[in-house]
Amino acid sequence: MHAAYYHIVTMTDFEFGPTSDDLFHAILTLETVEECQDFFRDLCTLSELHAITERWQVVRKLKEGLPYRTIAEQTGVSTATITRVAHWLQHGRGGYERALDRLDEG
Repeated sequence: MHAAYYHIVTMTDFEFGPTSDDLFHAILTLETVEECQDFFRDLCTLSELHAITERWQVVRKLKEGLPYRTIAEQTGVSTATITRVAHWLQHGRGGYERALDRLDEG
């Protein structure tokens, strides 16, 4: 196939819309941790699950006020990834904070 037929998707190419909304609606139907485990294991590769889980642990440790180096030592996550997570925690759309707040409420 000719190279012109390939389109490389970058992070700036992603737009939320009907397709992603369909996925999010499916996630919202899940009622238990076990259902989430089943769904995400079917949906994601083990590497993707590992990365998502690591990022969430980084969020929690950042909220505890731990230094990046300590988080890296405790989790094995690179300081580059920790920096990216911290950026989105501070300058993102509030998703991390919303989830943390709701976990604290529940």
